[in-house]
Amino acid sequence: MATVQQPIIIDGRPLKEQLARAERRKKYVAFAMVLPLLLFILITFAIPIGSMLFRSVDNPRMITLAPQLTAELSEWDGQDMPPEEVFEAAVKDFKLAAEAGTLGRIATRVNYSMAGARSLIVKSKRKFKNVTEGPYREVMIKADKRWGELDTWKTLKKVSVPYTPVYFLNAIDRDLDGDGNIVKQPSEKRIYVKLFVRTLWIALLVTVLTLILGYPIAYLISTQPPRISNLLIIMVLLPFWTSLLVRTTSWIVLLQTQGVLNDLMVWMGVISDDGRIQMIYNLQGTLIAMTQILLPFMVLPMYSVMKTIPLSELRASQSLGANPFITFFRIFLPRSIPGIGAGGLLVFVVSVGYYITPALVGGAKGQMISNQIAFHMKSSLNWGLAAALGTILLVGVLVLYWLYDKVVGIDKMKLG
Repeated sequence: MATVQQPIIIDGRPLKEQLARAERRKKYVAFAMVLPLLLFILITFAIPIGSMLFRSVDNPRMITLAPQLTAELSEWDGQDMPPEEVFEAAVKDFKLAAEAGTLGRIATRVNYSMAGARSLIVKSKRKFKNVTEGPYREVMIKADKRWGELDTWKTLKKVSVPYTPVYFLNAIDRDLDGDGNIVKQPSEKRIYVKLFVRTLWIALLVTVLTLILGYPIAYLISTQPPRISNLLIIMVLLPFWTSLLVRTTSWIVLLQTQGVLNDLMVWMGVISDDGRIQMIYNLQGTLIAMTQILLPFMVLPMYSVMKTIPLSELRASQSLGANPFITFFRIFLPRSIPGIGAGGLLVFVVSVGYYITPALVGGAKGQMISNQIAFHMKSSLNWGLAAALGTILLVGVLVLYWLYDKVVGIDKMKLG
């Protein structure tokens, strides 16, 4: 007959229970240690991104500033001209908004979807000031004939919903017509798809250029004795000790038509004084400046991986009869690929969201999508469109990261 094993008792409590309490205590201590980092990530990363995602579909302005008009428009079917109640609500809300000083915000929101809406609403404000009774339809149409057009009211209805896909549609050069159908923007407004393509193209070119220039530098540093390699590393890090604005401005001095490079080429007879090359305020200027500024981001990850490759293996390969080229391509290059992946991914992601350099040296043809995001945040105040552009950019980067993981494998990317 088997004996029943009795639980081990220490200080009046089972050992199993004491071990479980000790494990829980360790987990609580570990969580408390990482809690500041979690809060930091939450406050500085998760909440801002979540706010951006929400703002790209949130549309509260008309509901807040013109509640009566919004309520009446929600009941209107949008097929024929709205009833008298809608006109009355519009006049009353516009008068209240004018008294509160918020009519300009209403006009700006409507102007995002209908050109000239701001002047229409602000102009009509003076005509509505002394209106106390109906018929309100005749009063509004008399103030401006555009109030008698069905498209004007369809636009007002479109911008009065609490949540809208319009910002995302605008970000891909599309819009909703009066009947709710997705249509293309007019040709003069189709700029964002082209900017997204240009941004990805510039980021790819900068990544390739930094790889071509940075690989020999990283290889040279990794194969030198410590005394020389440390000096070379300091030279690579030197740009980080200089303001980004100063570095970008220096390229303006170098690349402008009357700049140092053009003067040098004229002096050497490479070009004539009348044939000076325009190397700034265009795509070339953006590529040159961004490549130089982002070069350390490519060199350092590659160097950190190359430094782990034993030089004795290279010497052993050559001692067994392989020439330097075969040694490099069969031994050194394959083992440096994780550094190439890390540096390439880092440079590409940073390039996609670059702002200062394209703004200063890019001109019209060297602008990137980040410049439009900044424009809508600071100048046009269309934060919804800026959030939609930023969200699409974020999703695009995540998709590219996912593709990189599927094709190459993120586990193969190393920093040393």
